[in-house]
Amino acid sequence: MIIKMADGKGRITLGNKDAGQTFIVQELDEKVILNRAVTIPASEAWLYKNKKALASVRRGLKQAEKRMFSETPPNLDADDQLIAEIDD
Repeated sequence: MIIKMADGKGRITLGNKDAGQTFIVQELDEKVILNRAVTIPASEAWLYKNKKALASVRRGLKQAEKRMFSETPPNLDADDQLIAEIDD
């Protein structure tokens, strides 16, 4: 257990190991609980709300780790043609 005193502005330093970390601060009665947190851009939050899409991304990452790649590469010419048709 470590005892630390808050400075005149109510701050307590955690030490170098926590420098630059993000925390969620919970105040419960006489306790303050700090939980390390990771933030993501709001534009990417949809992925974590879409269980099917998240599972697909995770499955693809596992396949990539095992070097399990598609035997047929994407047909970029056909994709370009489709885009051109959609734009028209």
